[in-house]
Amino acid sequence: MRLLLTRPEPDAERTAATLRAMGHDVVIAPLLRIEAVADAQIGAGPWAAVLVTSANAAPAARAGLSSLGTVPVFAAGQRTAQAMRAAGFAQVNSADGNVNDLARLVAERVTPGARLLYLTGEARSGDLAGDLRARGFAVHSAIVYRAVAATALPRAAIDALARGIDGVLHFSRRSAETYVNAARGAGVLAGALQPIHFCLSAQIAEPLTLAGAAIVRVAPQPTKAALVEFIGSV
Repeated sequence: MRLLLTRPEPDAERTAATLRAMGHDVVIAPLLRIEAVADAQIGAGPWAAVLVTSANAAPAARAGLSSLGTVPVFAAGQRTAQAMRAAGFAQVNSADGNVNDLARLVAERVTPGARLLYLTGEARSGDLAGDLRARGFAVHSAIVYRAVAATALPRAAIDALARGIDGVLHFSRRSAETYVNAARGAGVLAGALQPIHFCLSAQIAEPLTLAGAAIVRVAPQPTKAALVEFIGSV
């Protein structure tokens, strides 16, 4: 298939390599740029656990390793867990899913009332902190990175749409919303909605459906591996 990949770097290149190895033709056109929050307020602790839902939190975690290194880490998925291990954390647990799976895992493994540090982005999918507070935990959310949205559709995306593509991959609701808004701004929304839109979750798919995308496919599990395998089965 001819695919358009809108993930931020460096995740886009890794995903593209996987898809190309499967025989797909992939164009990379990131719609978000990840940048660290220079003055992130992590807090003093002590913490019973560190929570992460994205590998983008790993650089901030590495910076705080001297004070956080022995604290157990709970990650939403395997990719994030691997990034935290690479950052130097020894006790890393993966929920192998999304924020809801992570909340359940923390509730199973950590005693209610414990103080939890959530290293998160400026924009979040779901309400992990609220869910865990409802379960009796004290959660401090530290914003350590932000995703900056493209203000225009990248030239690589415009050219790919003009040539014709079979599918577009969406890994976050923010990138899906940016895709719709940027395509509308470029005057190519109708064409941008024609390919198959492969989404990591139903929540991510919603902006595309609302915009009028006719063919939207949601991965059976909210993981990159499941989405990539799903594309191979279409």
